[in-house]
Amino acid sequence: MQRQSETSVPRTAGHASPYDVARWCAANGWPVHPLAAGRKTPAANCASCRETTHRPHQCPCHSAGKWCHGFHAATTDPELLDAWWGSNPTLGVGVSCGPARLVVLDIDAHSVEVPDRNRLLPGIPIHENVNLDGLASGFDTLALLAALRGKKSPADDDSTLRVRTPSGGLHVWYQTPDHGPRYRSSVGSSPKVALAWQVDIRATGGYIVTPATRTPAGTYRALGTSRIPAPLPSWLATELHRTGHTVTNLPTPDFRPSPRMAAPAGKQAHGLLEPLLAQVEACAAVSEGMGFTEKLNRAAYTAGGLVAAGHLDHNQAHDLLSAAADAARPHRHRHSSAVISSALSAGASRPLHLKGRP
Repeated sequence: MQRQSETSVPRTAGHASPYDVARWCAANGWPVHPLAAGRKTPAANCASCRETTHRPHQCPCHSAGKWCHGFHAATTDPELLDAWWGSNPTLGVGVSCGPARLVVLDIDAHSVEVPDRNRLLPGIPIHENVNLDGLASGFDTLALLAALRGKKSPADDDSTLRVRTPSGGLHVWYQTPDHGPRYRSSVGSSPKVALAWQVDIRATGGYIVTPATRTPAGTYRALGTSRIPAPLPSWLATELHRTGHTVTNLPTPDFRPSPRMAAPAGKQAHGLLEPLLAQVEACAAVSEGMGFTEKLNRAAYTAGGLVAAGHLDHNQAHDLLSAAADAARPHRHRHSSAVISSALSAGASRPLHLKGRP
C-alpha cells in the first residue's frame, strides 16, 4: 500500500483541525473513527447498540454510516469523513491499528512502584549484577530491552512518527508490511502478553489517538520532523514474536450468545459498569477523600470480569476507566493508571457471566 509523503502531513503542532487530521490519516490508508469531543475514548454508540448485544463487526449501523463500536467502525471513506466531522467538528480522531497495519509502542511514565526485576522484561531474566537504580518508567524498560539487544531505544528513533502524550508518555508509530505478520495489542502490566513493563502495544484489536488531538489534560503533539511511521525494526518484530504478540488470524470476539445468555446481557453489562464509573467521576466534587481509589478499583475489577466474559473490549474498558478517573482526579493520572491496570488483570481472572432476564 502506497503511503503519502511527509509534505502532505497537516501541521500537527496544534493548529490542524480534527477533520484535517482525519483526511490525512485516510489518505495514508489508515482507517479512522471519531473520539468523543475532548476525550481519548471512542464516541458513544447509538441508543440501539447500547441496549442490544451483537458482534461489533456485524453491526447494521455501519452500513448506515454510523460510528458505533469505536475502531470497528473505522473507515477511509471520504463521504463518511465529511458526514462525521463536517457535522461534528469537535470530535477527536482515532486510528484502527490493525487494518492500518500499524504497531504503536505506547510508553508510559506513571509514577508507581517498580515490580520485581523478573517482571520488567517478560521472558528475560535480569541478573542481580545489573544496576536498576533510577528505573522508574516504560522509557527505562524499553531502553533496557534495546540495550540488551545492542539497539537504540525506539523512544529515541527520530526516523519515525513519535507523539508526546499529555501525561508525559510517548507513542512511537511503526508500519508493518501489507503481507507480513500481524501483531496483537497488549498492556505492559499484563502477566501473559507484554513487551516490557509500562510499554503497551497498540496493534490489531486496538486504536491509537492521533497527533493534534486535544483533551483537558493537553494536546497530543508530534515530535521532531518525521510524520510518517517507519517500517517496524526487525529486532522489535523478533521481540514481539518472542513475547506472544504474533497472530496468524484476525481475532474475533470471544462473546457468543447462548440460550442462558440472552440479548439483554449487553444492556446488563453496561448497566452494571456505568454506575461504578459514575461513582468514580463523582469524586470530582471534592479534591480529596471520597474513597476514589477504592471506587476506581471496584470499577476496574468489574470491567476486567466483563472483558474476560466477552462483554467488553479490553482497550475500550481501559479507556473508559481512564476517562472517568481523569475527570475526577486529573492530577493523579499515573496513580489511576496503575490502579486500573492491576484491577483489570485481577478481574480478568474471574469472568463475569451475565444471564438474560426471564
